[in-house]
Amino acid sequence: MEEKKIDINSIIGFVLIFGILIFMFYQNKPTPEQLEAEKAKQEQVEAEKATTESAIEAAPVDDSVAVNLQDSTAVANYKGAIGAFGYTAATEGTTTLENELVVLKVSNKGGQVVEAKMKNFVAYDSVPVYLVKDGNAAFGLDFTTTDNRTLNTKDLYFEPSLSKNGANQVLSMKAKVAANKFLEYRYEMKPDDYLVDFTLRSQGLERIVNSSKPVKLEWKLKGIRHNKSVQYENRYTEIMRNFDDGKVDYLSAGSDDEETDEDVQWISFKQHFFTSILATKKNFEIAELSSKNLVEEESKDVAFTKEFAASIPLAMEGGELSENLNWYYGPADVEVLKQYDEYGLDDTIYFGWGIFGWINRYVFTPFYSLLSGFLPYGIAIIIMTILVRLAMSPVTYKSYLSQAKMKVLKPEITELGEKYKDNAMKKQQETMKLYNKAGVSPMSGCVPALLQMPIFYALFMFFPTSFALRQKSFLWADDLSSYDSIAQLPFEIPFYGDHVSLFPILASIAIFFYMTMTTGQNMPSQPGMPNMKFIMYLMPLMMLFFFNNYASGLSLYYFISNLITIGIMLVIKKFILDDAKIHAQIQENKKKPKKENKFQKKMREMMEQAEAQKKAK
Repeated sequence: MEEKKIDINSIIGFVLIFGILIFMFYQNKPTPEQLEAEKAKQEQVEAEKATTESAIEAAPVDDSVAVNLQDSTAVANYKGAIGAFGYTAATEGTTTLENELVVLKVSNKGGQVVEAKMKNFVAYDSVPVYLVKDGNAAFGLDFTTTDNRTLNTKDLYFEPSLSKNGANQVLSMKAKVAANKFLEYRYEMKPDDYLVDFTLRSQGLERIVNSSKPVKLEWKLKGIRHNKSVQYENRYTEIMRNFDDGKVDYLSAGSDDEETDEDVQWISFKQHFFTSILATKKNFEIAELSSKNLVEEESKDVAFTKEFAASIPLAMEGGELSENLNWYYGPADVEVLKQYDEYGLDDTIYFGWGIFGWINRYVFTPFYSLLSGFLPYGIAIIIMTILVRLAMSPVTYKSYLSQAKMKVLKPEITELGEKYKDNAMKKQQETMKLYNKAGVSPMSGCVPALLQMPIFYALFMFFPTSFALRQKSFLWADDLSSYDSIAQLPFEIPFYGDHVSLFPILASIAIFFYMTMTTGQNMPSQPGMPNMKFIMYLMPLMMLFFFNNYASGLSLYYFISNLITIGIMLVIKKFILDDAKIHAQIQENKKKPKKENKFQKKMREMMEQAEAQKKAK
């Protein structure tokens, strides 16, 4: 066998390869300077992480929301949204502000209120009243960056910092560009107060935000249902706003509506008995408002009433944002709202227009508050009704006296109708002559009715706006601010509903007997006049349908009011007025007829001219 020899070339090759590997190892070894830089970088990352974790731990966080600092998806989304604002570790979570009246939860994402709960009120189904919950509201600022990108703060994550200012709770929410460059939302909640100070300010953003274009404040809210009848609640759910000159106006509550206003002091997204208000110290120069109806029919499944939106441009002063605002989440109760006279927030309650609203605001509302302070709420309605009807009894007397005179003249009017049945114009002329001779005016019965109209309309607006009646029971009605139900129907009747309310039935019966006494027997039929007997039957039927879903307190008022009026008229008929004396007085008046006034003379001349033209033809 041939002996193997050592291959010198192979040995040299292995030695060269080994030498090259050693050379490459030493070439790639970090220098002391590189090692120091890497160490500093690692320490910076750890410091930023520790700062973020301590900030999150410092703020009360909702236990239901998991906070994951290592969530790469959340971090990536945040970096894409924050864009020009740089990078701050993205986290989910909420911070709670709470006093004796309201609980507000503010989300790190968007720095906005994501839950507003009333602590002392519940809805019709005994659930706490929420004005903001489960994403029904959104608030954010639309910025335009220097490179013409649009950025909305609702997509940004803010760092929370909770502190105290005396007894007040202060929450600072900052979206940071750097340690000293940020956008801040500052909330300050006082003890036992619904009004929350809200400051918008920025620092160091002049090189990031295009200050030549206004920042747009966008606020949206879907009104959460709180009442038993969603259609009744929706009727009084609307956008109210107050202008610089003190004028208060509202968007239509009955249909979709939108408007652009100037010099607006506050905007109220009113939900019947509760409201969310955004107020400003220096007025909004322009506010674009819209309201969309979400209720098509009465249903237990309807969750929202209307969808509101406000878009408000904010000016950048010196390249920075600075706005002093206030949030109000609370009841639409005049006794609460009038505490904030700086803004005049009690004007968010619509009492009615002109003299009707004046009577409601300054007479009925304080008067009922006085009565309900020591009486049960239903009894207070009855006592107020009795006093109102007694105060109006002189007007009732005048009205009944006019009807009694018309009743005495009825046989003569009927005789004229038969005599001139083929000549309506002549019949009208002779009837007017009879009225003039007897000293009777067919319109005299209408004047007392007109005098009662302001009272009627003011009370019609009082009951839907009276927060004091909310969820107060009386007899079978468990809530005087909503309908009373004695029976639930297995089907729904159009314009009536799926239930039977007793107070509207009683009110309809009472008004039927009242109209029988005042209209059915006493008012003679006149040419061109509506059939009064038809109206006598129509009015109670309309009330029955119209008030079935209205506040039971309103139906209780009309029931008691008509009973009292019937009683007053019976007393007048039995003990005050005498038909024989009225007849004698009319016969005496015929001997000395009243002189025609200018209106009566003009009417007579016009009728005579018309009669002459008719004969000429």
